[in-house]
Amino acid sequence: MFTGIIEETGTVRNVSIQGSSGSIRIEASLVLSGTRQGDSIAVNGVCLTVTSMDKKSFTADVMAETLRRSNLGQLKSGDLVNLERAMPADGRFGGHIVSGHIDGTGTISRLEEEGNATWVYIRTSQDILALIVEKGSIAIDGISLTVAKVGNEDFAVSIIPHTSLHTTLLKKKVGAVVNLENDIVGKYVQRLLGQSRSEEPHKSRITEEFLRENGF
Repeated sequence: MFTGIIEETGTVRNVSIQGSSGSIRIEASLVLSGTRQGDSIAVNGVCLTVTSMDKKSFTADVMAETLRRSNLGQLKSGDLVNLERAMPADGRFGGHIVSGHIDGTGTISRLEEEGNATWVYIRTSQDILALIVEKGSIAIDGISLTVAKVGNEDFAVSIIPHTSLHTTLLKKKVGAVVNLENDIVGKYVQRLLGQSRSEEPHKSRITEEFLRENGF
């Protein structure tokens, strides 16, 4: 589990995709501290398992489903990525529950400055928009953010200077693709409601014939 509080930005050193899967090597420093082979690190919000590492970088495998769902397949050497280690049991919960399992992607459609903040508008699919609520939480490239506006085709977040300085979001331009993970609570609620609606209504055993037979 992650919190969406980015620890540092790393630099992609190599992306090797063969067919529908491959591996990625990322140069980092802070997230390597205490990390061992087999541990999880979120890269742009995608939970990846460290397969090998040295003092300056780590490597992780990337499977086909990850490439389909996220922007990792578009990365190239030199790109910056948001990094976060899995949350320790005794850690502070500063963001929201982030699983590292991307629901899909969105495209930055507009950037607007307002005072010391920047509005970022992101266009995405109806499936993802259906689970976004104003003042709710969403992870964008692994960053825990509060939704400020929700439209018919997009949603918006307002980025403060600290987030701009310590993440990659405002280094991206209009048209850039970002990873999106909906609030997991909303996904569970949707699933449970969907199941209850799909179930056949309970049929009562009290019929006209039953009432006659029992003297009514």
